[in-house]
Amino acid sequence: MYRIEQGTYNKAKQLGVEVRPSHRKDKKIDVIKNDKVIASVGALGMKDYWKYLAQDGQKVANQRRALYKMRHEKDRHIYMSNGWWADALLW
Repeated sequence: MYRIEQGTYNKAKQLGVEVRPSHRKDKKIDVIKNDKVIASVGALGMKDYWKYLAQDGQKVANQRRALYKMRHEKDRHIYMSNGWWADALLW
């Protein structure tokens, strides 16, 4: 099971949602609003910004964040989409 980092909890609170480990076996977190799952995001087994930060340091985390944002440029700007939530909470 994925352990949600404090940075993700902090971002979720700012956005007015709750996060929990995903009920889907291939995803990291479920995004919950008004007791309803509105998105399941993050590929299980892949690192995110918070994992890179904790394990590899700020320089590597920032490099990986930039690469993620370039790779997902099309879907991370679609408001409330899974890509948007992943970008907002995990990167």
